Formats: sequence, structure tokens, C-alpha cells
Amino acid sequence: QVQLTESGGGLVRTGESLRLNCTDSGQTSITNAMGWFRQAPGKEREFVAGISRSGGSYDLADAVAGRCTISRDKGKNTAYLQIVDLKPDDTATYYCAARHERWRQYGNQALEYEYWGQGTQVTVST
Repeated sequence: QVQLTESGGGLVRTGESLRLNCTDSGQTSITNAMGWFRQAPGKEREFVAGISRSGGSYDLADAVAGRCTISRDKGKNTAYLQIVDLKPDDTATYYCAARHERWRQYGNQALEYEYWGQGTQVTVST
């Protein structure tokens, strides 16, 4: 059973960087296709990044392209989202999600994901 926990969020200033971590405590090795989403107050949850089961393919939302890296370390059972040059518009709760085991590729819609973490807050001040 997949059990996801995010960490690494916090309060940062514009231009700083963060690395968010997503650990699966329910499996010995995280093998699902993974995604990161974010939700700001009053807004819908939006796709940020996705990575395939193998880690060989990935996608980034236009809003973070060029500032964001998604990666995974199966040995550490963890997926990562690194964002540099943070902006106030990046302020949101960030969620990691995993697709069902039968899917190899990530999706960019929240409904494509089976498992979700509780989220970690990222706040970017001016």
C-alpha cells in the first residue's frame, strides 16, 4: 500500500530555492509513476511535474519550466521536486501523488492519480 509523505516546504524569499521530498513509507521501493501538484488558496489544484516509473521521461508545467527539476531515487524510496528562483506566485500547498501500479507514464490530471500525500506548504515572500 502506497503511503506518501511530503517534506521540505517552508517560508522562503523571492529568488530562493527549495527541494521538496516525497517518501513512500508503504513500499520497500517506490515504483509508481509520480506527479507533483500544487494548490493555492481559492484556486484549483494544478499539475507541476510528473515522472515515469523508470524515471526516463518527465514533464514540467509551463509555469515552472526552466526553474524546476523532478527526479526519483528508488533506492531511497523518494521522489524530489526542486524549484529554483521561487516567486510569490509559487506560494501553494504542494502535493505528491502516485499513479496506480499498472501505469508506466505520469499524467497531468489529478484524477489520474490513485495515491496522495497530505501536502507541504510553500510560502514565498517578496
